[in-house]
Amino acid sequence: MWPSSGNSSQPQAKKQERKSISGSFKAENLIPGVVIGFIIGMLLDLSQQVKLPVKKSRLLSSKTQNQSSVPSNGSEKELKMVLVVRQDLKMRTGKIASQCAHAATGMYAELMKSDRYRLRQWEECGQPKIAVTCKNQQEMNKIAEAAESVGLPTFVVADAGRTEVAAGSRTVLAVGPGPKQLVDSITGKLALL
Repeated sequence: MWPSSGNSSQPQAKKQERKSISGSFKAENLIPGVVIGFIIGMLLDLSQQVKLPVKKSRLLSSKTQNQSSVPSNGSEKELKMVLVVRQDLKMRTGKIASQCAHAATGMYAELMKSDRYRLRQWEECGQPKIAVTCKNQQEMNKIAEAAESVGLPTFVVADAGRTEVAAGSRTVLAVGPGPKQLVDSITGKLALL
C-alpha cells in the first residue's frame, strides 16, 4: 500500500501556502497599493500622446489645423488661451481670479476628453493665458461665435450665484488654446485686464 506520510504532508503544505497568501492581503496594504497603481497609470497615460475624436463645431477642423501647422517663423507650436472677462458685472479682483480659474480648468477638462494632442502642445508652450475684458454679454457672445467659426475651442463659465453675481451669469469666456495668430485675430483688439 501507499505510505501514509505522503498524504498527510500534502494538505499541511497547502494549508501553509494559503496562510502565506492570505497574510499578504491586508487592509493596510490595499489603499497604498491602489494609490500607487493610480499614480503609475496616470504617469503612463500622460506619457502617451493621444488624439481622440473631436467635436467639429468646438475645435479646430482638420482644414484649419493643417493651415495653422504650417511653420511661420518657428511659431507653429505657439498656442495660447485668452480669458475674456465681462466688465459690466463689476466683479472684485478675487471673484475675477476665481472665474478665470474656472474657465481655464473647464477648458482643460474638455480638452482632456476631446483633444489631448492640443492640450499637450499647449503645455509644452508653458500654458500661456492672457486676461482681457469685454463690455457685456452681447460682446462676449459675438467673440464666442467668431472663435467657434474659425475652429477655436471655447468655454463659458456660468456662475453659481453664491457671492457677487446672479446665478447663471456668464462671467468669463475662455478662447483657445489655439495658434497664437488665430487667437489674436479674434481677441487681439480687446483691452488687457
